[in-house]
Amino acid sequence: MEDRSESYTLSLSLEIDLLRSFTVIAEVRAFSRAASRIGRTQSALSQQMKRLEEIVDQPLFQRTGRGVVLTNPGERLLIHAQRILRLHDEAMADLSGKGLSGTIRFGCPDDYAAVFLPHLLRQFSSQHPHALVEVVCAPTPRLLEQLEMHALDLAMISLPDNVANDGIIRREPLVWVGYPGLDASHFDPLPLALSDPDTLDHVAACEALQRAGRAYRIAYASSSLAGLTALVRSGQAVAVITQTAVAPDLCILNGDPALPALPSIGITLKFERARPSHLIKVFAEHIRLTLPLL
Repeated sequence: MEDRSESYTLSLSLEIDLLRSFTVIAEVRAFSRAASRIGRTQSALSQQMKRLEEIVDQPLFQRTGRGVVLTNPGERLLIHAQRILRLHDEAMADLSGKGLSGTIRFGCPDDYAAVFLPHLLRQFSSQHPHALVEVVCAPTPRLLEQLEMHALDLAMISLPDNVANDGIIRREPLVWVGYPGLDASHFDPLPLALSDPDTLDHVAACEALQRAGRAYRIAYASSSLAGLTALVRSGQAVAVITQTAVAPDLCILNGDPALPALPSIGITLKFERARPSHLIKVFAEHIRLTLPLL
């Protein structure tokens, strides 16, 4: 009861707009990226946060060389802000009659899920708190199989970048990834940790190395991104994944002269049926609007 009461008291003094901007900055840890996502100038966002700090009479951010981190008061405010925003958005969705309900069976590759899904699902849930999104993570070929079997309603999938498709909503470069300090030229043949043989990253890696005349071997093949990155962290192999999914402790090796250039891929959505339900169409439109900004 104390937490709920304290959050309600705070909400009387704190504007929803300020709290929403604050939570975005806390998530992306940089004013520039937050400004781009929110659609404000960085200067306007800084003024908002200055005003918020004056209201709570506490410093909320500490600047670092790579962006900002929350101070202890900032971490405490974030807990309240998330609760206030959730209650606010639920109330608005309920009273406006716009909140939808139902279940969506959504498929997403592992690398996209780790980077994009938290924000996509959080925002959708705030607008439609009674809608449930069930997520299945698998490589694109496996998701297409599940769509064919009617086990999914919608899937985010990868396409070759050179395929003409008006539905591509984001493009991502494929990159060679290794453990920091790894020198790919020391390996002969080059050990690879790749996804399933019919995935775009697997095909792109093998074709690029074959064109370059570089010998390689598949040291580990798995549909699990966690399994692939675990082998990369051990220093025993290099992997090919989308640039946005590279973990902070791993290193992009694209500048390595021993490794050939890789293509980009396109991200699009595929429905299970030609005429999806209104809820699924709304979720798909939410992804189309949000994904390019992440």
